[in-house]
Amino acid sequence: MNLLTVSGSPHIHTQQSVKSIMYGVVIAMIPAIFVSVYFFGLDAARVILISVAACLLVEWTIQKYLLKGPVSITDGSAVVTGILLAFNVPANLPWWILVIGAIVSIGIAKMSFGGLGKNPFNPALIGRVFLLISFPVQMTSWPVPKGLFGSQITDAITGPTTLGVLKEGLDAGKTVQEIMASPEFPGYLNDLLGAQGGSLGEISAIALLLGAAYMLIRKIITWHIPVAYLGSAVIFSGILWLVDPTRFVDPAIHLLAGGMMLGVFFMATDMVTSPMTPMGQIVFGVGAGLLTIMIRVWGAYPEGVSFAILIMNAFVPLINNAFKPKRFGEVVKNG
Repeated sequence: MNLLTVSGSPHIHTQQSVKSIMYGVVIAMIPAIFVSVYFFGLDAARVILISVAACLLVEWTIQKYLLKGPVSITDGSAVVTGILLAFNVPANLPWWILVIGAIVSIGIAKMSFGGLGKNPFNPALIGRVFLLISFPVQMTSWPVPKGLFGSQITDAITGPTTLGVLKEGLDAGKTVQEIMASPEFPGYLNDLLGAQGGSLGEISAIALLLGAAYMLIRKIITWHIPVAYLGSAVIFSGILWLVDPTRFVDPAIHLLAGGMMLGVFFMATDMVTSPMTPMGQIVFGVGAGLLTIMIRVWGAYPEGVSFAILIMNAFVPLINNAFKPKRFGEVVKNG
């Protein structure tokens, strides 16, 4: 008798495999990798390689010696987690902190729940938030953007992020207009291209958009979460900006600055930790977008993407329960 085997999510009816999807995500991150190496030099390559190697080693060790089961590091999921973890840290982060981040991301956030498909929270974001709380100085010390061999790209940027400059200026009583007119403010073009301080993978919006376009064309992700996330963030931040433009920045800055594009397209869309149905994904995206702006505007940290996505990850079981697809053969009662 043939038995039905039920495996962990993601459950996708497609010709794509987990391996092809994961390496498709890796391909989509290549533009952002190139930009990070261009602006931060070989330090960026060092961080990415150490992060990926550490994630692979941690997953292999746990599967081989603790779980004593099949080793599946070739499926690409640990590689994706390693790159995303590297994308969420500065280029000058010490190697041993990266290793700790890999242990938390893979060992605690992924393998302790049973491995790929069973983790409720995005592993890379758990690692990033753990490092931010544990090593706040190292995680918020942004190197000045340089070229591949150390040549200075710009004299106008001294390292701070767009959101960091805004947060510090507003806390000091300055208006948005005064902050944006200061020499240390990166500006729209630098946010778009990447000539600014920040984590490796968040500095260039255009590089991330290129990768997002690739994933959408390949149908690795769908439009529901990105559109809902960006749309709610734009509407909410736009209302605040219209109410008081001296205290709140325009929506374009929220879209281009910080980890918005990285979080929206590469982490919020994680099929394991996001809702299953299109309507559930829209609810998830709207909630994440609103939370991101709330944390950025009123929170203690200048950035809110990581916290917003993790909070919405916790609500995924409830969202899935509220927006369940109809069972095959279910009888719908009228009246």
